[in-house]
Amino acid sequence: MKVLMINGSPRAKGNTAVALAEMEAIFKSEGIDVEIVQVGAKEIRGCIACGACHETGKCVYDDIVNDTIRKFEECDGVVIGSPVYYASANATLMAFLQRLFYCTNFDKTMKVGASVVSARRGGLSSTFDELNKFFTISGMPVASGQYWNSVHGAKPGEAMEDEEGLQSMRTLAKNMTFLMKSIALGKEKFGVPEREPVVRTNFIH
Repeated sequence: MKVLMINGSPRAKGNTAVALAEMEAIFKSEGIDVEIVQVGAKEIRGCIACGACHETGKCVYDDIVNDTIRKFEECDGVVIGSPVYYASANATLMAFLQRLFYCTNFDKTMKVGASVVSARRGGLSSTFDELNKFFTISGMPVASGQYWNSVHGAKPGEAMEDEEGLQSMRTLAKNMTFLMKSIALGKEKFGVPEREPVVRTNFIH
C-alpha cells in the first residue's frame, strides 16, 4: 500500500514537514510506502477552467500537477499538509490542489484522505476544513485522529515541542493505516459502492 504526502509549505523543513514526518514514521512501521511531493515553493498557476483536461485527463499547463497525476492515481491514501496563511492554506498549494483534483478523471472513490495544518496560533480549523473539502467532493473517506489534525510552532522546527500535536499526528497515521487496510479488505469481499449516473442541476434551472 502507498500514501502520497503533499507538503504545501514553502519551507521543506518547516513545521508542516515536522507533522508529516511524524506520520511518515508510523506509515513505514506499518509497512506502508510513502512518497512526499513538495509543492509550496513551486511556480504553480491557477486553473483557468478551459475544460481541456476533460478530454486528456491532464492539465494544459505541464508542470508538477501533471507530474503528480500518476502518483495520485496509484496511491491508497493522500495526506495534504499546509501552513496557515490568513486562516487559509498556502495559495500555491490551493492552485495545485484545484488543478490536480479537477483535471484527473480517474475514480478517487475510497482513497483515504487526511489533512494536517500548522500555525503559530490561530486559523487552523478553517484551513483544516478547507483542505478536507477536496476529499469529500471526491468520494474519499476522511481519516481522523484524536483532535483537529494540527501542530503549533512559529520558527521552523518549533512544532517538535508540541507534544500533543505530534501525538495527534501519530494517532492520525495509525487510524489512516487501519482505514486503508480495512477498505482494501472490503473491496476484496464487497467491491465498491455502485455509482449512479451523475446528475448536475444548476440553481437557476
